[in-house]
Amino acid sequence: MRNNKNILAWVCLTTALIFATAQFALAEVKKGQPRPITPRGDLSASEKETIEVFKNTSPSVVYITSIGLAQNLFTMNIFEIPKGTGSGFIWDSDGHIVTNYHVIQDANKIDVTLVNGTKWKATLVGVAPEKDLAVLKITAPIKQLVPIPVGDARILKVGMKVYAIGNPFGLDYSMTSGIVSALNREVDSMNGGKIHGAIQTDAAINPGNSGGPLLDSAGRLIGMNTAIFSPSGASAGVGFAVPVEVINRFVPQLIDFGKIIRPGIGISVAHDDVAERFGIHGVIVFQVIQGSPAEAAKLRPTTRVGNQISFGDVIVSVNETKIRNTADLTNAFDALKAGDVVKLGLLRDKGTEYVSVPLAEMR
Repeated sequence: MRNNKNILAWVCLTTALIFATAQFALAEVKKGQPRPITPRGDLSASEKETIEVFKNTSPSVVYITSIGLAQNLFTMNIFEIPKGTGSGFIWDSDGHIVTNYHVIQDANKIDVTLVNGTKWKATLVGVAPEKDLAVLKITAPIKQLVPIPVGDARILKVGMKVYAIGNPFGLDYSMTSGIVSALNREVDSMNGGKIHGAIQTDAAINPGNSGGPLLDSAGRLIGMNTAIFSPSGASAGVGFAVPVEVINRFVPQLIDFGKIIRPGIGISVAHDDVAERFGIHGVIVFQVIQGSPAEAAKLRPTTRVGNQISFGDVIVSVNETKIRNTADLTNAFDALKAGDVVKLGLLRDKGTEYVSVPLAEMR
């Protein structure tokens, strides 16, 4: 009986040892293998939103390559060289592309690449350097053209979420996100003037993003990325975008006329350097166009008798807004439309007089 108990104990011990050895061997086999992935579950609402914005809007974004000409000093042959890259977006089904003026400035040839990888030669339709705007046109089939949905920058609030899609450093179709950091900023334009009402954002904007869209959380265009503030030239969390109301107002004019049709009064003005040289604070009226609203309002042009120059009226205000230079005058008129009547403050005979002048389209 005791022998039977000893045999049973030995069998139990042997079984336990075999099981333990098997477990140890299995653990050794599994050692070094990747751990199984635990299902995370559904994506967050914020992630879904971002993915949806990129999916829906990226087909409207294009990659722009500007090409210049160079000459071989030994053979004297002319050849093409890339001048730079940038971004843009499809405006309509006619193939119009909107981008920054500085992206295509001085280019001899412009290529536009769509999201499907097809490349198209672009023709220049119109430019507005003072707004850093340019419109191109490509002849791609209509089925490849996905116009960008246009939003309303007037509903923007500081803190709203925004997205930027573009081609930073030539890395095509990159997306960044951030918020509206500030509104109504002033950004220097290509001709030394100011772009008023610019949107400031902390969404990463780098070289190559220029001309690409700034989008709201619904994927609608609310601005065009145009500049960064950074000593190094890379994103430092301060980027600027031309507001969509500027794009909406002037792009149709560039398409129809190749330039901006401004409201004006029918004058030419002296260069700011002349006013500065003579210590004049304002804009000097140089010529008054015959039959213009300015002539009807009896504005005085600059005259010359022999070697004596008599300056004409000096515009110092428009509707109580102070005018210091020609950029101020241009921006004051750009905020209005043909048919509006403006009250001009004129420095005349060492005093200030006020006259009312209707604006007209100046082509």
